[in-house]
Amino acid sequence: MTNIHGIAASSGIAIAKAYQLVTPDLTYTAETVDNPESEIKRLEDALEISKQELEKIKAHTLKELGEEHAEIFSAHLLVLGDPELINPIKDKIKNEKLSAEAALDEVAKMFIEMFESMDNEYMRERAADIRDVTKRVLAHLLGVSFPNPALIDEEAIVIAGDLTPSDTAQLNRQFVKGFATDIGGRTSHSAIMARSLEIPAVVGTKEVTKTISQGDIVIIDGIDGNVIVNPTEEQIKEYEAKSESFKKQQALWAELKDEPTFTSDGEQVELVANIGTPEDVTGVINNGGEGVGLYRTEFLYMGKSDLPSEDEQYEAYKSVLEQMGDKPVVVRTLDVGGDKELPYLDLPKELNPFLGYRAIRFCLENEHVFRPQLRALLRASVYGNLKIMFPMIATLEEFRKAKAILLEEKDNLKNEGHDVSDNIEVGIMVEIPSTAVIAKQFAKEVDFFSIGTNDLIQYTMAADRMNEQVSYLYQPYHPAILNLINNVIEAAHSEGKWTGMCGEMAGDPIAIPILLGLGLDEFSMSATSILPARTQLKGISRKEMASYKDKLLTMSTAEEVVAFIKEKTE
Repeated sequence: MTNIHGIAASSGIAIAKAYQLVTPDLTYTAETVDNPESEIKRLEDALEISKQELEKIKAHTLKELGEEHAEIFSAHLLVLGDPELINPIKDKIKNEKLSAEAALDEVAKMFIEMFESMDNEYMRERAADIRDVTKRVLAHLLGVSFPNPALIDEEAIVIAGDLTPSDTAQLNRQFVKGFATDIGGRTSHSAIMARSLEIPAVVGTKEVTKTISQGDIVIIDGIDGNVIVNPTEEQIKEYEAKSESFKKQQALWAELKDEPTFTSDGEQVELVANIGTPEDVTGVINNGGEGVGLYRTEFLYMGKSDLPSEDEQYEAYKSVLEQMGDKPVVVRTLDVGGDKELPYLDLPKELNPFLGYRAIRFCLENEHVFRPQLRALLRASVYGNLKIMFPMIATLEEFRKAKAILLEEKDNLKNEGHDVSDNIEVGIMVEIPSTAVIAKQFAKEVDFFSIGTNDLIQYTMAADRMNEQVSYLYQPYHPAILNLINNVIEAAHSEGKWTGMCGEMAGDPIAIPILLGLGLDEFSMSATSILPARTQLKGISRKEMASYKDKLLTMSTAEEVVAFIKEKTE
């Protein structure tokens, strides 16, 4: 028996035989060729076969997982057709008389190394896309079979160094009971897809491929992040019992699906969900979401060759609003830049894109992009309870300018004969410390705040959360963060406004009691976190948590805060 610990990426327990998903041997002999034209033809044939395969995988993913996940393969297809990648390969074949395999490998490695060296999560993900796509092409050049997880036809736990998006999308839920990988984190493609597929997953173990052999019995504990190899009979019974307990817990959560969210002392709060596409609304409804606290509209813009039209956006926003009925839907306007780049916009390369030309800064300078989105939102507003928020607001001037454009487009639409709701609240994401510090001034002009803790924490602590060397400074419970959050909530309440939170912190079981005590009105989280959070809140008194506020805000370290909260709530 061996116990391996990793990152719990998707909750649940699974027990089955190991299925090693290994990449075929892609070694080749580097050699020059006499007929470059023939090699280019071989390359083009391999590209075409790969394209056909990816089109099928994309169609399968669209059917099984929805548009957001299918867009990953739109990105892969763009890589296959990208002249900046393909032309250098052909040039190497022509000019250096390299084989197609060698030319492809050299150019791919150059791009992968370049992207992996960037301090930017989005660009590092592009490296993974290039690696995935070019491995597929190389396999076809070599005439070897590329892994096809869709062929798994018996219950199995998939073991891999990493699971590419195309691997994960092909997993058949009927047979694949869970997976474990050497690398990855909770925000990697494979982890996100595992949660969508609702199969247990543990990632970032560093050693599962070295430790586990084909056919080994494996337990995946996606609750605590453990992988047990060749367990004893007693351990199997123990985890079977843990699995049953988890299923019973899920059933208890499900009983609260249609219930409002009340604390133990009768205070009502709102539990809403973060979404990326209209297809995600089904998960919100199925998990008892009381609304949408963050609709990330950038997914409408990603994986495409051009900007979405006003009508295309209108249909997406209308769909979400209609599905949610009278429940609130908070839509964030385009948040591009930073870790989210759109190739067709040709954004400038920046040394520090997270602090650069992004989100509202980009939109205010590119009204030809901003105005169609605002028009689409305003046209859709009559179909539900729409709230609009602007991201990355650093100054009141930015908010005023963005709101002025919104109101101008509202007048334009009315003059054109369109119906527009007159009850649209307009707010901002609070993710920049300067905004949190002068929240009182903002609260006089905005209708609501939504705190984006993912960025607020890293900006406040001056620590890139994706940089392992300083990741210890990414501290959601640090008193500095709590004081900023408290400042925002108090400012809103002093003006009769409400405050939500749409960062990861809002669904964190340790943070929930703290935020409740600080007076947070709306908690927005992943849909699958809503029912556990509702259950947790039922057992917590807001009055009691509020009585600890002054003590928490004057503590010195995050560790003190965590220890105190655990003592009071466990």
